[in-house]
Amino acid sequence: MKEHFLGDTAVLLGRSLRHITRSLDTIITTAMMPIAFLLLFVYVFGGAIGSRVGSYVDYLLPGILIITVASGISYTAFRLFLDLKGGIFERFQSMPIARSAVLWAHVLTSMVANLISIVVVVLVAVLMGFRSSAGVLAWLAIAGILALFTLALTWLAVIPGLTASTADGASAFAYPLIFLPFISSAFVPTDTMPGPVRAFAEHQPVTAIVNTIRSLFTGQPVGADIGVALAWCVAILVVAYGFAMVTYRRRIA
Repeated sequence: MKEHFLGDTAVLLGRSLRHITRSLDTIITTAMMPIAFLLLFVYVFGGAIGSRVGSYVDYLLPGILIITVASGISYTAFRLFLDLKGGIFERFQSMPIARSAVLWAHVLTSMVANLISIVVVVLVAVLMGFRSSAGVLAWLAIAGILALFTLALTWLAVIPGLTASTADGASAFAYPLIFLPFISSAFVPTDTMPGPVRAFAEHQPVTAIVNTIRSLFTGQPVGADIGVALAWCVAILVVAYGFAMVTYRRRIA
């Protein structure tokens, strides 16, 4: 059964990746908005903010990577919606394949597409002056955190992909996720914010994740932030996966 599931997932993953390679504009579009934010904040606002935090591109990049992931997963919901409305799910149900392989193929495609977008954004940041003292283990830790966060948000994206009534509605759920970093430590230190806003910023998942990645980039101790970041990622993943699978079973019943 396990081999059956893995084989079916691999075949469907190949199908989804072929769709991605035929529409590379999707990945380019996904990376464009984070790059635009990076350029805007570094070259327009960076002069004022950077006087406090040092190299602003170094400070900003972790938050931009979070926005990159949030932007990318909207296409997962969009592609899933198109498959559902196009009747491909009904065709798959008539075949002897593992049902959950359909969702996992979309999820793994999202992981690959987001990885490419993240690499593109990091390369642009390097061209803008980003430098890191992180060692190999720190870079692996950063990659692991971003992968876990992407996996969690992708399963969250599966839910609107299965339940939305329009294509715009399927992808629009990502907008709040894209703007969540703006009320966190991604762009400015939280101690510059007024009381209620600061309280929210310091206790939402993006701040812990951004602080952890920033500490790893600079070779500083991560402290308790990494535990909080991982707890948030795992909690979102478990809840999103549970709701996504329940929604999927009801949808194909």
